[in-house]
Amino acid sequence: MIRKIKRRSSGRMFAMNCPTCGKENESSAQFCGICGSQLSDQPATVSQYDMGSSNPRVGFGEAISLGFKNYINFSGRATRAEYWWWFLFLVLTGVVLRTIDTLTGIGMLQNIFNLATFIPGLALGARRLHDIGKSGWWQLLWLAIIVGWIILIVWYTRPGNQLGNKYPN
Repeated sequence: MIRKIKRRSSGRMFAMNCPTCGKENESSAQFCGICGSQLSDQPATVSQYDMGSSNPRVGFGEAISLGFKNYINFSGRATRAEYWWWFLFLVLTGVVLRTIDTLTGIGMLQNIFNLATFIPGLALGARRLHDIGKSGWWQLLWLAIIVGWIILIVWYTRPGNQLGNKYPN
């Protein structure tokens, strides 16, 4: 892709558009200021679109394993499948543990599980946001009830940035 350059009245040079979101960026920028996509003067090559080696498909068991293996790993990327299999694991296990808590009167199993999976859930959320070119700090939107939740759910369901971004695997 060849970026067209135009000069603003301030004299600064601007590239026309980001290939992902369309935002104008300075000609010296390597990554888009909005979506984090890599800006390049060269056309995308086939290897840039090949997700097989860097983002393999993961199944339910492998996603759980990766979630615990990367317990406090907030760098890198996570695929949609990895994130949503982990989410399903949390929901299913939470339901089972809540049922056991209710039937036995223990009342602590789900709370212990929630504490044990809180950090890996945050780490996985950060890696998932990295996959779409966003900072993991965007997870703070969970604190903005309803609106923040909707934004994050939409982002978590977006496909990863195949052209690369500032968050390497």
